Amino acid sequence: MKQLNLITVLAIFLLSLSNVNGQSKVIKLNFKKGEVLDILLFTGKPDMGKYFPEYKKTAFAFALQTGYTPQPILNITETTEGGLQPGNFVFGKWKNLTAREQFLNEIDKKVPDFHQQRRKMWSTFYLSYFEMNENTSFELHSEKLNVATAYWLKNKNDIKNFQKEWTKMAKKNGATILLGLNNPKSSVGYMYKPNFIILTSWPSKASFDNFKKEAFLKKNKSVINVNEFIIK
Repeated sequence: MKQLNLITVLAIFLLSLSNVNGQSKVIKLNFKKGEVLDILLFTGKPDMGKYFPEYKKTAFAFALQTGYTPQPILNITETTEGGLQPGNFVFGKWKNLTAREQFLNEIDKKVPDFHQQRRKMWSTFYLSYFEMNENTSFELHSEKLNVATAYWLKNKNDIKNFQKEWTKMAKKNGATILLGLNNPKSSVGYMYKPNFIILTSWPSKASFDNFKKEAFLKKNKSVINVNEFIIK
């Protein structure tokens, strides 16, 4: 309960700046070509609420100044694959790749205790970011099962075919493919670089479970790691 309350403090701040439609329980996200989409995975510590005001005044303020736009913060309600079990799945937006990398390159000078601040608030913190190559929009509906899946493959030559077959199997079992992201960038200390991340929406838990059974029977030997989260 304590963890939930502290996450709620952060969520209220971020969501106040984001485009969540609370009435319809639909989260709408829009990214223009050239903008950068962040995916952040983190778990808050018990004292996060104590330290966040300083982070907001320093690191967060510099991010906003550089070109960051907050997006929805989501809870991870279940980890269905892999050993990594963060508490939250967060989207972010930067006006372009230059702005995103300016923040990474300059934050240590602007906020010398930036990493110490993060370690005080979060026990885990991972980052992937992607430059969007086309205009992209998608919606997350709360009444559906929304899943984020990340794969690492041993052989890069297998990625395209594996992703194609995985997507085909998911659609056959009722999934809607909301977003597909390949070849992320990351940063030192927060490294999270799967070969691809797919965001899917399922009409029911049963349809997702059927897919998982079929996928288990067709495991690909090229897969060296997978993380999968149910997000809400």
